[in-house]
This record gives sequence, C-alpha cells and structure tokens, in this order.
Amino acid sequence: MDRIDTAVIGAGAAGLAAARTLEVRGVEVRVFEAGDHPGGVMQTVQQDGFLYELGPNTFRVSGPALALFREIGLEAALVKASPASRKRFLLHQGRLVPVPMDPVSFVTSPLLSARGKLRLLAEPFVGRGAGESESVAAFTTRRLGRETTEALISPFLIGVYSGDEHQLGAHAVFPSLVEAEQLGGSIVAGSVRRRMAGVAEPGAPGSWSASGGMAGLAHQMAAPLGDALHLSCPVRSVKRDGDCWRLETTDGEFEAGRLICAVPAPAAASLLSDLSPKAAHIAAAIEFVPVVSVPLSVDPTLATIHPVEGFGFLVPRAEQLDLLGALFMSRLFPGRAPPDHELVTAMIGGRRWPGAVDASDDELEARIAEALDRALGLRGGIEPLAFTRHRQAICQPGVGHKPAIAELRAALVGLPPIEVVGSWVDGVSVGDTLGAGRAAALRLMETG
Repeated sequence: MDRIDTAVIGAGAAGLAAARTLEVRGVEVRVFEAGDHPGGVMQTVQQDGFLYELGPNTFRVSGPALALFREIGLEAALVKASPASRKRFLLHQGRLVPVPMDPVSFVTSPLLSARGKLRLLAEPFVGRGAGESESVAAFTTRRLGRETTEALISPFLIGVYSGDEHQLGAHAVFPSLVEAEQLGGSIVAGSVRRRMAGVAEPGAPGSWSASGGMAGLAHQMAAPLGDALHLSCPVRSVKRDGDCWRLETTDGEFEAGRLICAVPAPAAASLLSDLSPKAAHIAAAIEFVPVVSVPLSVDPTLATIHPVEGFGFLVPRAEQLDLLGALFMSRLFPGRAPPDHELVTAMIGGRRWPGAVDASDDELEARIAEALDRALGLRGGIEPLAFTRHRQAICQPGVGHKPAIAELRAALVGLPPIEVVGSWVDGVSVGDTLGAGRAAALRLMETG
C-alpha cells in the first residue's frame, strides 16, 4: 500500500486549488478524480471557429484566488474581459435597459422610481437587524427597500444562483454585506470600516477567463501535478485507519495522513457515510437547481431591436419568460467566434423552470428564441452549438446553510485531519471555490 502525506479527492476547481497549494509548499499530494479530465464542470469546446464553455463561462478573481494564481505562477494565464463587459442589461418591460454602474446612470435609470431611489439612498439611516437569520429578500428589503430587491437584487441572484431571493440566505449569499451591517450599523458604514481596516484581501476587479477557456485554466493548474493526478480513478471508499486514512481506489489502496474531500455534495455524502453519519446527512440535504447551458451561433446583423453588445442581459421574473439570461461571450473575450458571427450563451432552467433539463432540444431552442426575439429582435440566425444539462447545477444556500456547514465541520472533529470543500460549502462561484480550496489546504497544513 502506497503511503502519501495528503490525498485530495476530486480535481475540480477546489481540489486543484488545494493540491497546488500543497504542491508548491513541498507537500506530497495525490489527487484522485473519477472523471477523465481535470476541472470538473470547467469544460471548454473548440468547434468550427467557436470556443465555448459547457460549464461556468467567467469568474471573478477574489483576493484568495489571486493569491493562489500568484503562488502557482498562473497569473499571466488569466484573460480579463473587455472593458465593454461593464455594460450589462436587464430586460425591463420588453426592452433591454442598462444596469446603472455610476451615480449619473443611477439617477436617470428607469429601473427604479424616484421613490425607490430615495429609499435606497436612505440605507445608512436604517437600524441594524438580524441579517444572519434572514433571507436575502428580508435583508435587502429591510435595508434597501422592496423596489430595489425586486428590480435589482432578484435579477442578480438569477444570474448567479438561478434562484429565489425568498429562499436564499442573506448571510450565505451576501456575507460581506451582512457582516458590514453588524460592524457599522449599516452596509455603507460597515463597508467603509472594513475597507479602512483592510479586512478583505483585494482581488482583481472585473470578469475573467483564461487562455484556452475555463478548461484551459484547469489543465494549466493540473499539469505540474504530473503522475500525482489520477484520472478516471474513482475513490470507492474512505476508512479511518488509526490516525490515518485508507482510500480504496480503482488504482489500488493508498494510506494518507491527511485528506481533502473536494467532490459534489452527493458524492461527499456517500464517502462520509461511514465516517460521520451526521456530516453525511448534512451533505445529502444540500439543495441544488438544474440549469441548461446553450451556446449559440448568432448572426448579429439580424438583431433589429438591440445590438449584441456588452456583457449580456438577465431576465427578471416579471418578464414571464423561461430564459434566465444570456452572455455575449464573443464580446467579452477574443477568439470566441468566427468573423461575422457572435457567440451568445443562453441559460435556462433554475427555479423558474426546473423541467428544462428534461425538455427536448427543440423545445429549449424555441423558448430561447422567443426570449432573444423579444430582447434583441432576433427572428432567425440562431444556431445552437450544444445543449448541456446540469441536473445539480448550482447550490441553493438557505438561511440555515452556514450553521449547517459549521455543524458538518464540527462532526468531523476527532477524526484524522480532514477538510471538506467545494462550491456547495463555501460559495458557488469559481473564484470563491478556488480560494476555499487554497484555504482548506493551508488549514490542513497547520495540523502538522
């Protein structure tokens, strides 16, 4: 039986981040991945002049993620979205309206009434509440007003979580805002105090991808691991063996002093079932929504109402469409579409239409076309390049999510050194997951 210092189960964003954090510090590590490629849902396809994603399309580089890229020498591999990405739209009363990004556009924006704008500006004068036990809707309505919640916050959550502001937990989704309120009595005052105290490690502003897309980033992160990365190698069981871990895999058995479990929640529940029934139960109870991602070849000359420009647009519930939103990927990054074409990625499903993952390609295309016709005036020139159905696409952290994760970690105390990490644990975005993987590895190193 091979004896190793640290075993990492899962080579998605969190697992790769953890493994590379250990590897650059001279820790012997092995990574076991059930799939045949590193990166998990970070998958990119090059086809007929298009470069499109099957999973996440862009990410924000948080402070911890930026520290990781610098440590492993991959900061130069990152590709920042064009300045046009600052221009974002909401479908509002049948037309695309820019999201206000500065004081002037905020004053003139039709997304909020004069009363709604005044209510939003009154945030510093609203008393402190119990944000840690509130839904996003309750927290933002109390602090920013109902109109802002419905017009701006809800669409934002559609873009990130494909979820519902009444079911998502404020502390899980907007931890910095809730903590700012607790620190300063308001979001504004608390944010100023946090900034002055240097609480948050600064990241890189804007939206990002990498050379070769998201899969290119995953492969560049994985390459230095060499033979320490075991692909197509599922872990069949994990057992405690004294003060160590014993892993049974398709490549044989391994003994590890420390363990990082960086797999999706259902897989984590299965692996943890014999180690801690309580931790396994918590992982099994994590809720997800399904999403279908559809990259499209678009003839931009047929957009008769609004041009294909900027980052893309989101579709609020009030518009009564099944589409969640669309990203104008060829406007964000170079080399994403051949000349005279645009790459537009449509997202459909979520809580709005959970049955999207079981719909036919023809039905999905028809509903997407209806929305693009209303938003852009596109009555043709749309060709789907792929239909990627993610049945458990995005975690839906509710009010009790953070306490549940704390319980899960507490249930593992007393076992040999172990960390559980992933998008369902510490944040759904790729940037959050990368940073969480790094943090998990650093905590594990402190165990000696």
